[in-house]
Amino acid sequence: MECPIDTKPRWERRKDARPQELLAAAIDLFVERGFASTRLEDVARRAGVSKGTLYLYFENKEELFKAVVRTSIVPVVAEAESSIAGFDGHSADLLRKVLMDWWERIGANKVSGIGKLVMAEAGNFPELAKFYQEEVISRGTRMFSSMLERGVTRGEFRDINITQMTQVLIAPMLMLVTWKHSVGPCERGDLEPQAFLNTFLDMALHGLLPATPPAA
Repeated sequence: MECPIDTKPRWERRKDARPQELLAAAIDLFVERGFASTRLEDVARRAGVSKGTLYLYFENKEELFKAVVRTSIVPVVAEAESSIAGFDGHSADLLRKVLMDWWERIGANKVSGIGKLVMAEAGNFPELAKFYQEEVISRGTRMFSSMLERGVTRGEFRDINITQMTQVLIAPMLMLVTWKHSVGPCERGDLEPQAFLNTFLDMALHGLLPATPPAA
């Protein structure tokens, strides 16, 4: 006996999944085309719904972009903050854990292209850049600074300029996602992201750890 075929339109069959499908489609198109070139009708089409259905959930393209950031990036930042607060081990191990978790949750996925989008289009969409700064960049910066302060306070890192070292640690992460979404796909010699992060951490930690006292 053949199973009956569900002839309902896609948007009628999966009403509960609509927002998630729209957000997934929005990530794809924002990363592929940028913010300015992404049209709401294309997002709706990619998600398999009508443009009118999209407006039931998101007032405009700006609100759709904010929803993408708040559902795909902000929760990862919040989890990292909780992880730092509850970590009991050495600060070097904490730093390694946070960087590797960031790559696994953000860097290795398509959503990492959102950061590059903001850098590329901030001049034309300053309000969106301000939103991203407040929701992601500022929190991420404070998070890295807190790890460095923890290490210095516990004597696990040497006394450093926290503000400057925070930016030094963040810069290679930005480079990695920029590379991934620009020249990376065209390069013949692939850069292995986790090996890159391990090499960077090895260099950074040897500069952060206090000098070993000379043998008696």
